[in-house]
Formats: sequence, C-alpha cells, structure tokens
Amino acid sequence: MHIKDLRSLDADALKSRLQQVQLDLTIEKRKIASTGVQTKKAKIREMKKTIAQIKTLLKERGVSEE
Repeated sequence: MHIKDLRSLDADALKSRLQQVQLDLTIEKRKIASTGVQTKKAKIREMKKTIAQIKTLLKERGVSEE
C-alpha cells in the first residue's frame, strides 16, 4: 500500500490496517519457520515497511497504536 493511500485513511482504519498487516506478517514468518524455505523476502520487506509507515502516521496524528 502506498503512503498516499495510507494518509487518506482515518485513525480507526489505520489501526485496523496495522493489525491486519501484523497478522499477515506473523503468518508469513510461521510459514517460513515451519517449511524452512524463504521465498517471499520482498513481501515480508513490504509488510515491515507498511507497518512502519502506519505507526509513523499514527504518531504524527497523536493517536496511540492500541
């Protein structure tokens, strides 16, 4: 997701998106741990980047992540 798209979302939508991306990242990491094969490095990198962007936007808006 691009930063422009994230900026257009309100705080509740950002929190929801953050939870979803964190869940997706956890699932991907567990798949890698169970199979031992890491095939989606770019996808994991993109998810981490999106998480960081969402957290930054929430902090800029003065909203807690919880």
